[in-house]
Amino acid sequence: MGNKLKKTWSDIVRYKALILMALPGMIWFIFFFYIPVMANVVAFKDFRISPDGFFASLKQSPWVGFENFKFLFSSSDAWLITRNTLVYNIVFLAFNLFFAIAFAIIMSELRNKRAVKVYHTMSLLPYFLSWVVISYFVYAFLSPDKGIINHLLLSNGKTPINWYADPKWWPLIFVILNVWKSLGYNSIIYYASVMGIDPTYYEAAMVDGASKWQQIKNVTIPQIIPMMSVLLILNIGGIFRADFGMFYSVPMNSGALYQVTSVLDTYIYNGMTATGDIGMSAAASLYQSVVGSTLLLGTNAIVRKLDPDAALF
Repeated sequence: MGNKLKKTWSDIVRYKALILMALPGMIWFIFFFYIPVMANVVAFKDFRISPDGFFASLKQSPWVGFENFKFLFSSSDAWLITRNTLVYNIVFLAFNLFFAIAFAIIMSELRNKRAVKVYHTMSLLPYFLSWVVISYFVYAFLSPDKGIINHLLLSNGKTPINWYADPKWWPLIFVILNVWKSLGYNSIIYYASVMGIDPTYYEAAMVDGASKWQQIKNVTIPQIIPMMSVLLILNIGGIFRADFGMFYSVPMNSGALYQVTSVLDTYIYNGMTATGDIGMSAAASLYQSVVGSTLLLGTNAIVRKLDPDAALF
């Protein structure tokens, strides 16, 4: 036991610089992730707020077991919000993967470094805009009476569309906005991976007479597959989490669009604001986390069987 303590202390002294660098992140995780995780017990209680504080509320609230989960899954909205969350995230994942890789490869082919910096900066700007700001940009285009698109439709003799009451357009709008906002951020890692490929592979391919498309297909894509696998695993872990800002702010929380805008995150928020049922909302959030963790572990296990080097852990 004494030798283990001595070895541990020697490792701390040896790696003290790295430990000090990691310390702020560790503290953040402890206070904003690991400690709050213990509050998941609320999902199994009929939570009643006490004036004496959270811990008193937790102690005084009666246990209800899985009743909150039964209420969630027996509601008519359970299938709708689960379907919307999964389908949207799968579509976002596919489109973001394709466009991020395509954009990264295009940027890697440019020889003008100043142009690359300009295009990267332009593609990154939407990522730093909040969905609240973007929702007003979208409203400028889709406003029923003053929107740019409806003015164009009228000028061409067509009937204007009441965008905020017609649900059929919104899945496409969400896909476009999601790809537009995340393109620059998602492509950065792929761009770094492409730029890190050994140039001798391309030289050998050119000697063999490979065209540019053949070089991309047979050199670039295979070389970045390990990075694609890692990012895919991480993204699948969050496949049960929807972007609340996009699904709530952009459609202006319109009730007419409920069938296509209601996802788990908006359902939890609306449940909290409408009913104040903290236990049911906590149950929905815990359900979201457990399914996400299961999907992450399962995907990682599959990838590890296919290619151990491409697995996350």
